[in-house]
Amino acid sequence: MAYKKFKLGYFSGEKTYKILLNLGYEMREAQRLCDKGRLVGDGVVFAKNDLVCGEAYFIDYECEPRGLKPIFECDEFGVFDKPSGVLAHPNGRNCEYSLCDEIWSLWGRGACVAHRLDRETSGVIVVAKNPKSAVELKAAFENRVVAKSYLAFVGGKFDGAGLKKFGINNFEEFKDKAEIFGNLDGFVIDKNMDITRNYDDVKTRMQICENGKRAVTVVRLLKYDEIGDISLVECYPLTGRQHQIRLHLFHVKHKILGDPLYGLDKFHVEQILDGMMSENERRKITGASRLMLHSNMIKFEYKGQIYEVKSKAKFDLVNC
Repeated sequence: MAYKKFKLGYFSGEKTYKILLNLGYEMREAQRLCDKGRLVGDGVVFAKNDLVCGEAYFIDYECEPRGLKPIFECDEFGVFDKPSGVLAHPNGRNCEYSLCDEIWSLWGRGACVAHRLDRETSGVIVVAKNPKSAVELKAAFENRVVAKSYLAFVGGKFDGAGLKKFGINNFEEFKDKAEIFGNLDGFVIDKNMDITRNYDDVKTRMQICENGKRAVTVVRLLKYDEIGDISLVECYPLTGRQHQIRLHLFHVKHKILGDPLYGLDKFHVEQILDGMMSENERRKITGASRLMLHSNMIKFEYKGQIYEVKSKAKFDLVNC
């Protein structure tokens, strides 16, 4: 998605917000755009009550889709297989491409993603086609009536050492979600977490702490590569904390390959996040050129119907 400057014309004392109203925006949206500095002149940004005298330009984004199509859709929503490295939302005027380029070109500006998926995490993500379905889907996800599973390549052999096997009798508060998963099997990581309070640390990094929010992940081993000492695991988050799977696996000494945050010092984290580290160097330090975490399945109830969508994308260590 490229942000571009479009010429609106020459004005003689019209208020900024009224110009946007005349373009068809509702008052609330017009004020929001004014607050974001989207209406500009030659070297000046107009506030919402400024009188515009002279030429005015509107900074807006122009969708530039790359052909990514949903793997499932109905009248209210669609599901995409997001590639690693693609933002779910544009993150500013320097963002050249995000999933919204595809979403808005297909269904208009009222469409939006219904839940988080980090930039480097690949796999299934649900997209609401209109504001009404967005509210309904987000409410369902926030109320935990959704089940997700993720695949991850981690260092070492994951054998559940020091962890207990999952049993629904010990986690009654997650009974509804466990029932959505079906026969949930694996070892439980039950560790509270919160954002780091160390202000010298990376601000987005999370930490395990007793006073943090409850975070529960069930993990099971799918495959172990003895030569590379790498495990492919499937993870079932029963809660939805930021970086939950990444932090939990790091905590039990099975860091996800390619993770740019956990297990690294601040210098290397900043090099990766700022795009200053080469892919080869990142492979040497983290084990992969991207975060090897993949959203593999999502299952939820919506308007009385159960939907289950599985990723169709290939997830392996080839070229990573």
